Amino acid sequence: METTRLSSKGQIIIPKAIRQAYKWPVGQEFLVEQAGQGILLRPQKPFPQTCVDEVAGCLQYQGRAKTLEDMNDAVRQGVLERVRDCR
Repeated sequence: METTRLSSKGQIIIPKAIRQAYKWPVGQEFLVEQAGQGILLRPQKPFPQTCVDEVAGCLQYQGRAKTLEDMNDAVRQGVLERVRDCR
């Protein structure tokens, strides 16, 4: 367990090992919640959580639904094109 202290400006430094473990970049924003006799810092996500139904409509695809076989064929074709380009 590491310790830190509150600065005169009300700032607390999160130890480097913890920042690296969570891969928090400079400027990471946190939600601050009261929790019992302390606080909880929760990293704020850059975008709100969404579900497929909320974002799939923005694709505007008008054709028939693709089957798993269609998708596998497209991947296979892409791999073959990459192999040909490397020769």
